Amino acid sequence: MKVGHWLHTRFRINDLESSLHFYTRVLGMREVSRSTSPRGSTLVFLQPTVGGEMLELCHFPSSGPVQVPADLVHIALEVNDLDAFGRHAASLGYPWSDGPTITESGTRFAFLDAPEGYEVEIIERQRPSGKDSQ
Repeated sequence: MKVGHWLHTRFRINDLESSLHFYTRVLGMREVSRSTSPRGSTLVFLQPTVGGEMLELCHFPSSGPVQVPADLVHIALEVNDLDAFGRHAASLGYPWSDGPTITESGTRFAFLDAPEGYEVEIIERQRPSGKDSQ
């Protein structure tokens, strides 16, 4: 038996408002739904505007504070212009925490730290050159 599509990833968070600001204003994701779970946690599903897998933010203060160890997990998102995105994120208080770095293939990437300590990798893939790449 095989699994189907990847649907979402859950991050538990301490501060719902600062996390929503980061994921919607800085990353440009849109809120898809918000609900309260049977145990009382607030669940907010976010998705990139181009679609695809979702990110579930879980705000559940009674379960204790969230402490994300360094380099535990990250999500990766693609942009067309890494430099422009870096300027945008920095203008909202989120400068690169690592990078930009360029790979041998020409792909560039850098990292941002989200409010709870989760890392977000932003990738600008090397585009093929020539008239067929337009």
